[in-house]
Amino acid sequence: MTDWRLSDLPPYAFPRLRQLLDGIAPGEPELSLAIGEPKHPMPSFVPGILADHASEYCKYPPNEGTPELRQSITDWLTRRYGLTSLSIDPETNIQPVNGTREGLFNIAVAIVPPDKNGARPIALLPNPFYQCYAAAAVNAGADPVYVPATKETGFLPDIASVSSEILERTSLVYICSPANPQGTVATADFWQNLIRLAQTFDFRIVSDECYSEIYDDKAPVGLLETLDDLIKDGQSDIDLLDRVIVFNSLSKRSNLPGLRSGFAAGSAPVLSRFRQLRSYGGAPLPLPVCAASTAAWADEDHVVANRALYRDKFRLAESIFETHLDYYTPGGGFFLWLNVGVIGETGETAAVKLWREAGIRVLPGKYLARDSEDGNPGENYIRVALVHDLPTLEKVLTRVNQILR
Repeated sequence: MTDWRLSDLPPYAFPRLRQLLDGIAPGEPELSLAIGEPKHPMPSFVPGILADHASEYCKYPPNEGTPELRQSITDWLTRRYGLTSLSIDPETNIQPVNGTREGLFNIAVAIVPPDKNGARPIALLPNPFYQCYAAAAVNAGADPVYVPATKETGFLPDIASVSSEILERTSLVYICSPANPQGTVATADFWQNLIRLAQTFDFRIVSDECYSEIYDDKAPVGLLETLDDLIKDGQSDIDLLDRVIVFNSLSKRSNLPGLRSGFAAGSAPVLSRFRQLRSYGGAPLPLPVCAASTAAWADEDHVVANRALYRDKFRLAESIFETHLDYYTPGGGFFLWLNVGVIGETGETAAVKLWREAGIRVLPGKYLARDSEDGNPGENYIRVALVHDLPTLEKVLTRVNQILR
């Protein structure tokens, strides 16, 4: 029997965690810090909008979403990133998606060519990374190549260090900023250098920016914002926009992971191919979801309040960990990336210890990475999601710190 194309993929991170802890009794009532599922309240206006539009569940939704939703997304991008030179057309440059994971997976199928310069195409991925990227690359017929994103590289992949032989075969590069799991934010210089490489070696950048609205004191620079600055310097907006596809969603920004509402922004030719693919195998947003999403992208008050809650959590984490476990406050997102290697643990042994002694579930970093010649870059880390309320986090983070000292 022929092997399934994705048969070489390892088990997904969370089933691996369940297998690791299976059969071990938790020392205290279970509390999970493993999954990045926001637990803050959703915007108060969302339930009413869904109820008002409930009759529209009886209709097939359009593949491209509603004009109102595309316009709301365009307006948000323009406000958020101060776009003045980059032209975004809501009709041709915006495609709503059923959550960013669906879009990040399907975009590779839409844009990866059968070959690149006479060889099998390559997709470059940061290591560690959001696991969807690897499956997307393999499913699209590309060889995934993992670029270390370690403390030594500032927790971002150094794409410029990749050999020209690899870059000649590269068809797309996945970048997450703020990064999952490390929370590192790409700078304008990082984006500009990557864009130059994309122009030189003819590849596209897939930018996963779903954590962009959760940050401490400085809003993360977006890839479209960088394009806008380059266009001001005289570069063509059409050529530059064709190099990038930007994804974002309401899951983290608006505490609406179950709404499954996100978008892709890119050039008209790329999104036309993406839209055509989704007309066969995509999942369009139901019309009530489009209506609620339109309102959510238009409102910033709930986003500001949400961000303030996360700031309080990071102040708490700073006070508990200080310089322990190589603690640092990330530039964005809501994860702690704690180095348990400094106390002689691996991510797996630390996860088992926290579970056995306190019923605390965290994710071993190696489950978010791949082995390389230098080992697995996540081996000695755990990812801790700061998604619970402040009193709960104060108790559980204190226990984590006590157990891992």
